[in-house]
Amino acid sequence: MAHAVSPLAPAAFPALAAIGGMRLATVLTGTRYKGRDDLMFAAFVPGTAVAGVFTSNKMPGVPVDWCRKIVGAGRARGLVVNAGNANVFTGKAGVAACTATARAAADALGCKPAEIFISSTGVIGQVPDGAKLAAATKAAASRLGTSSVEDAARAIMTTDTFAKGAGAEVRIGGKTVRVAGIAKGSGMIAPAMATMLAYVFTDAAVSPAVLRTILKDVAARTFNAITVDGDTSTSDTLLAFATGMAGNKPVAKAGSAEAAALRKAIEAVCLDLAIQIAKDGEGAQKLVRVDVTGAASDAAARTIGMAIANSPLVKTAIAAADANWGRIVMAVGKSGEKADRDKLKVSVGGVTIARKGMPVPGYDEAPVARHMQGRDVHIAVDIGLGKGKARVWTCDLTHAYIDINGSYRS
Repeated sequence: MAHAVSPLAPAAFPALAAIGGMRLATVLTGTRYKGRDDLMFAAFVPGTAVAGVFTSNKMPGVPVDWCRKIVGAGRARGLVVNAGNANVFTGKAGVAACTATARAAADALGCKPAEIFISSTGVIGQVPDGAKLAAATKAAASRLGTSSVEDAARAIMTTDTFAKGAGAEVRIGGKTVRVAGIAKGSGMIAPAMATMLAYVFTDAAVSPAVLRTILKDVAARTFNAITVDGDTSTSDTLLAFATGMAGNKPVAKAGSAEAAALRKAIEAVCLDLAIQIAKDGEGAQKLVRVDVTGAASDAAARTIGMAIANSPLVKTAIAAADANWGRIVMAVGKSGEKADRDKLKVSVGGVTIARKGMPVPGYDEAPVARHMQGRDVHIAVDIGLGKGKARVWTCDLTHAYIDINGSYRS
């Protein structure tokens, strides 16, 4: 079922620099969608470093298990992603389909199946057609180099209303290093590896260990700082691939200036993609940023921020541009973190609404209501107890969320 493009969507897919050492292809498998490609195949040069962060959901999909088993080796030759069927809760048949896909890709590239990473997204509990996926992978292999990063981003979409991409460049060791990323996600999005898939590609030369450290650190402040509906997907996957074709001296120390430069570029790409996912939240009309300061710790601030961002009452009030700030106070209180009613300060759109345990004397709701009518809503909460701070993003909750998820399998 097609849905209107989010009003928060960017005007166009960004122009991304080609990543040396990577070839792409997309094909139509016919698994669920008609008239659009739904499988992407990325091939990498030998020696490509890889790192990954995966869902914390205790019911992970078969592809997540597959990737977890092989990512420790730190090297990759290929990535195959299909949309329409999540390959979750599919038993031995699901394992066979994943294995068949990896083998088809490995045969095409002349490598081991353990060097092929697999992701799937879509409906849970429907057994995938392994033969169909393997055949599509072989077909894609024959077309490697014919598709763009944007093509790949579109092929992995499910309920997304727009393709998500981001890029960055940085100088490392006198060489220009390029970073490009794609992601899909619209619903079933919550941190703890907010159904989300994201892939970062770079031509940087970097050790798998350093790439692993960078990715874990970056994920905490980007993909794990967004929420749409509080549901953590069974398929969430973030993978980074570094081909080494930029020609820089390999980044081998996580604490080096070179690693810091690469981390900054990768974080910029991941943050851009994460915010795009929040903007494409199912039925979203508004992007919401929640800043929490003065908490007992950064972890406490994050918990409070997520309690606000995940509250259906807060999100529906934002959808209606209703300046019902009592719902924000409620969410702070239900978080379970330390809070003092008489030290709490709540602001919306830069206007302080409540502090010292009561509404600000003479508070005028009109400017707050006008702010909440816009596309970007900013909530700030100061707990007044410590130095902990956090920033998270979410979206409003509209009736369209019900429409989309009520018809997801139809």
